[in-house]
Amino acid sequence: MSAARQVVVEADGGSRGNPGPAGYGAVVIDPATGEPLAETAEYIGVATNNVAEYRGLIAGLTAAKALFPDAGDALRVHVRMDSKLVVEQMSGRWKIKHPDMKPLAARAAAVLPPSSVTYEWIPRAQNKHADRLANEAMDAGRDGRQWEASASTAVLDAPARTPSTLPPVQGPPGDQVAGAAKARAALAAARGAADTLFPVPEPGVPDTAVPAAPVSAPAPGQPAAGSSQQQPSGAPQTGWGSAPDLGAPATLVLLRHGETALTPEKRFSGSGGTDPELSATGRGQAERAAGHFAALGTVQEIVSSPLRRCRETAAAVAGRLGLDVRIDEGLRETDFGAWEGLTFGEVRERYADDLTAWLASPDTAPTGGGESFAEVAERVAAARDRIVARYAGRTVLLVTHVTPIKTLVRLALGAPPEALFRMELSAASISTVAYYADGNASVRLLNDTSHLR
Repeated sequence: MSAARQVVVEADGGSRGNPGPAGYGAVVIDPATGEPLAETAEYIGVATNNVAEYRGLIAGLTAAKALFPDAGDALRVHVRMDSKLVVEQMSGRWKIKHPDMKPLAARAAAVLPPSSVTYEWIPRAQNKHADRLANEAMDAGRDGRQWEASASTAVLDAPARTPSTLPPVQGPPGDQVAGAAKARAALAAARGAADTLFPVPEPGVPDTAVPAAPVSAPAPGQPAAGSSQQQPSGAPQTGWGSAPDLGAPATLVLLRHGETALTPEKRFSGSGGTDPELSATGRGQAERAAGHFAALGTVQEIVSSPLRRCRETAAAVAGRLGLDVRIDEGLRETDFGAWEGLTFGEVRERYADDLTAWLASPDTAPTGGGESFAEVAERVAAARDRIVARYAGRTVLLVTHVTPIKTLVRLALGAPPEALFRMELSAASISTVAYYADGNASVRLLNDTSHLR
């Protein structure tokens, strides 16, 4: 039997219009040297982002197989993508219900034996090589031609890579697995005795049992419980915050906007409706939140959804803190289509079958061309990656809506999509998630309304 051969595939796809002119890119990398072994890209005409991403995955797996045609079952491919949707679906955590995705996922699964391929989600900033290849392909299509490898400069924008040995992936992919494994390894290097605290799981036991954050999580801007900057040399380190490769996390303080006239009536109010302003109650909530953050003194940056109710809430806080407000389109609320302005009961009366399908699947959109939760999760995750990369080590106030906040918490916990229906999120409530440099996330607070009392 031949020795196992390991390679990494990084893949991406994009659409300028979603759907619109689309292309994909993929690169095969030698993990032992960090060097690219093969690049592939293609303009595929009009398609959605998800279709382009799946096409990139298929091309990357095919390229890896072509490099080692005689490896057979000895070939091991570790796929890294910034598409949470593709990673979760190919790993079997999310069901594939969209008719356009099913055949593409089947094609991807058929390239190599399923046991030969593992998947990992990575931030968009770490997927620059494949992203650049996809954009080169789209540029070529715009000019009426196809991408040519000889003209590519994508490797010049690729992040620096260091040789590495790929660990076996156990448990579900995404924010939790890679982060927990890296943090455990860092603690082992620092203490030389990590196995007593974080035992390596037995084969087949999910890695999600390993804590993904400090057991006692600190408030934003405060040290982890049990840690000390004056800790004597050689003393056991306590808390993830002291692990040598993590550094200070990017802490996202998630503030839901204050009430509008629609809030107490529990009406669907997304990004496709009337864009209501804050009510008198909502303005009072925003002012109390502003006083709370002014007293804490921990918020360093403010980023808001473009919708009016969030911009007004953010402005109240920014005025007290003397900060500017940056707008990120990815933080807007779900587009609820024809359900905008209706109560849940009214939607059930008018669109009963559509509502049942929506509740059953994250891939189903509301009536009339709204957004599915899967689509919202993809753009919210992209916004998260932009913000975390831009504000590494800082505390950022995100003023946004119910679905984006629940989605950020869900992704940080590695919870399934149906977890969105199991969280309460009050108007002007505060939640907090910290993101470490290795991709690990720590949920520190959820739905706190103590500042409103």
